[in-house]
Formats: sequence, structure tokens, C-alpha cells
Amino acid sequence: MTVSLSEAMQVAGGVFEEEFSYEPEEFCYAGVMYPFSEKKPVKLRITNLGDRKVKIELEGEVTLSLPCDRCLREVAVSIPFQTEREVDFSVSEEERAADLDETNFINGYDLDVDAFVCEEILLGFPMKVLCQEDCKGICKVCGANLNEGECGCDRTELDPRMSVIRDIFNNFKEV
Repeated sequence: MTVSLSEAMQVAGGVFEEEFSYEPEEFCYAGVMYPFSEKKPVKLRITNLGDRKVKIELEGEVTLSLPCDRCLREVAVSIPFQTEREVDFSVSEEERAADLDETNFINGYDLDVDAFVCEEILLGFPMKVLCQEDCKGICKVCGANLNEGECGCDRTELDPRMSVIRDIFNNFKEV
């Protein structure tokens, strides 16, 4: 969705408000597509501050279906966002881009709201997702989910630095 900021700038002290739904069905992060399980309406408010300045306020919340980092079970993760930015159109486009890092969502006097929302979701994206605090993960041998019960596999890990000594002991056992 694209909104023209020039309309909001025509009336001094004017306010443009709109509530809309975020259109994409999936969110792409690091080349992986994550489906939305819920999207609340996004509220956009543009205020003319005068002297070719506008304040853009954005508020909303999305829920993504993300895999647990340990057991890969799907987890619904809520990502709320609320931001406001002031944009000064009296400076050049390059200076605005350097100051506010808005090159992705403002092109001339047009505001790409979907790109703005996408950037806010990206900023709120969790570093680690767990289905529960004490998630046990999956078995490295058979791939069973250890939260559902033990699988019976031998998962002892030997220190690779001790492999030479293990080889010596194994050679003496054969004699």
C-alpha cells in the first residue's frame, strides 16, 4: 500500500489517519518464509508539522508461526510494533536517507506502508525461539522429540581431543 505524503502536507496541522490490514501472507527473513498466524489492523497516522515536515506514526501487531530452535515445533510468536518518525522534506533526499535510514519505505513523497511494516517486524524479530523454557530438543541420533519422552539412544559424546588416547586403549584391548 502506498500513501502520498504530499496530501498530508497540503493542510497546515493536518492529520491523515488510516487503519488497514497488512497484505502479505508470509514474512521472509534470511531467505526463509514464515507464515503469519494472525495480523491485527495496522494504524497509520501522518501529521503535518509545518515547514515541510511530517510525523509518521505506525502501530500494529502480527503473530508469526516460527519453529522452535531446539525441537522445531511450530510456535506462535507475537511481534508488536509502535514507531514514529519525523521526516523533513526541506533537506535533500540523500540527507534524509542518511539521517533516518528511510530509503526502503519513502520514495519522493510516497510512503510504502508495507515496506515500513516489514522493517518494523524485522526489528522485532526474535533472536531465539523456544516452545518452552526447558525445551529438550531432538535426539542427535534418531531425531525424536525429547520433550515427548526418552528415545533410548546412546547419546554420550566423547571429547574429540581424546581420540588418540582412545585408539591406544582400543589397540591394547585387541592384544
